Amino acid sequence: MFASFFPQPRLFFGSALAWAGLSIALWFLFARELGPLLSLGDLVGYGFPAPPPEGADADAQAAFESARETAADIWLYEYMLVSGACFAALWRRLTDHRWYWWSVVASLAIVFVTWFQVQLDVMINEWFGSFYDLIQQALGEPGSVTIEAYFGQLLTFGTIALVYITVVVLADFGISHYVFRWRTAMNDYYVGHWEKLRHIEGAAQRIQEDTMRFAAIMEGLGTRLIRAVMTLIAFLPILWGLSAQVTELPLIGEVPQALVFVAILWSVFGTGLLALAGIRLPGLEFRNQRVEAAYRKELVFGEDHADRAQPPTLAELYGDVRRNYFRLYFNYLYFNVVRYAYLQVGVLVPYIALAPTLVAGAVTLGVMQQIVRAFGRVEDSFQYLVHSWTTIVELLSIYKRLRAFEAAIDGEPLSEIEQEPSAQPT
Repeated sequence: MFASFFPQPRLFFGSALAWAGLSIALWFLFARELGPLLSLGDLVGYGFPAPPPEGADADAQAAFESARETAADIWLYEYMLVSGACFAALWRRLTDHRWYWWSVVASLAIVFVTWFQVQLDVMINEWFGSFYDLIQQALGEPGSVTIEAYFGQLLTFGTIALVYITVVVLADFGISHYVFRWRTAMNDYYVGHWEKLRHIEGAAQRIQEDTMRFAAIMEGLGTRLIRAVMTLIAFLPILWGLSAQVTELPLIGEVPQALVFVAILWSVFGTGLLALAGIRLPGLEFRNQRVEAAYRKELVFGEDHADRAQPPTLAELYGDVRRNYFRLYFNYLYFNVVRYAYLQVGVLVPYIALAPTLVAGAVTLGVMQQIVRAFGRVEDSFQYLVHSWTTIVELLSIYKRLRAFEAAIDGEPLSEIEQEPSAQPT
């Protein structure tokens, strides 16, 4: 599943994590201070500005801070590109893997684009604060906000949204090709060992369908995991800073960094709750694939052989399908009750946490919007397993099916569930 596409998967993923950790450490130790010396932002008009003269007014100081932040962001992008290029070059020297450009270079590109999307989300969060403060000013002091300022804020959002849409569309196009290349790598690998695999239940379906689904789900879950981690890196400091304005929680009282505390506690509670509610689903999903494969295979045989796919046999096979689906429906019934109840209650959690602060009028409308959005982003990142649980269940069932191929190729015994008798006649 992985060795067909990635060079030396264990070493590759381990080195990727180590390289990321080293790059982050070097950035915070000294690399971010090298921007004024090494950044190429001047070439595109975003170089580090000279400090304003002493005694400069507030507008000049604000313009300097804004320009410096933009230049620092550009330098961070440059640093990430150089770090990724060095990692890719290292692996180019270590291996001549067939799928190097897709498995290594394209994976790094996906990570970079994901980070850029998170940064655009941060910009939108900042826009929400200034826009709703403008709305509050306009409603509280009629005539204090000009129509030009109002539409200027909308134009700012439109510009960010246009960039975001463009990046997402292009990224989805590239990721579609990435997934298909991964599927192709698995397909070629398994087809090359077909003689060892043909006796496994539903072997044709596993190669034709499961490889495609595995690559697509792994890419989707991997991208969402990277996005969740990067969102935490970007939004947790924002929420930490905003928490300074929220010093009290209902029923609990004063809590330092209250919003961060609530986001972590609520997310951990939900993750554990849904893991417990869905503990039986992976096995049921896997058995569902087996009984579907047995039924499908008998129908295929019936197309060419008159003695196959007889009504009693099909009734028995379809009975297995029906029983497993009914078990799945029942288990998803209580799983979804828990899941949707938790998610719906979660919508109210930030407003409940903010109740004493809002009632006391301690924050503006714009700050409240920033807090709610930042809380939501941090909460969603911590709830990665909550939002992905049904997909992970599907992935586990596919992984078990393809793992049987790996066992057969390596001469290992099949798992117990693979050795369960099938209703299909021999």
